[in-house]
Amino acid sequence: MMMEGVRLMAVGMFTVFAFLTLLVGIMKASAAFFEANAHRFPEEEPVPPRAASSDDGDVALAVALAEAMRSSHKV
Repeated sequence: MMMEGVRLMAVGMFTVFAFLTLLVGIMKASAAFFEANAHRFPEEEPVPPRAASSDDGDVALAVALAEAMRSSHKV
């Protein structure tokens, strides 16, 4: 019974070791692939912030009203 436990532990540890080794290999291969093909994946240009619209004013009003109601109704 004790040897079964040791055998099961060894199989489990080997399985985890093999999986992690495979994972590291795949990560290194994908890093090499993306370094070699970086020209095919251009960086996206940042989107400039939009100007304030009437929706922003509505949101600010709703937040101010909610804060006023919360502070006047202390529990």
